[in-house]
Amino acid sequence: MDIYVGNLPYAAGDSDLKSLFEKHGAVASARVVMDRFSGQSKGFGFVEMPNQEEAINAIKALNGSDFMGRPLRVNESRPKERERGGDRRREHRGGREQRW
Repeated sequence: MDIYVGNLPYAAGDSDLKSLFEKHGAVASARVVMDRFSGQSKGFGFVEMPNQEEAINAIKALNGSDFMGRPLRVNESRPKERERGGDRRREHRGGREQRW
């Protein structure tokens, strides 16, 4: 199960996140999302736990808990939604007669 972890302290790294979740079961991966330009943490991350029961228990135990001085938001990760309506650039194309 993929787990979203929000409100992470900016000082937290991948290993901190992994250690936190390993207390609740096996962790396949743990990643803090970083800004590609500044290299700073964006304050959220994702954890993958292969055992669904352990993942659910980790979510229940860690959601709202204090981690390095901040209350965590922990829930099952949802797939990223695509923008509705398709390619907006194509919607506004038209011939010259539409612009005059």
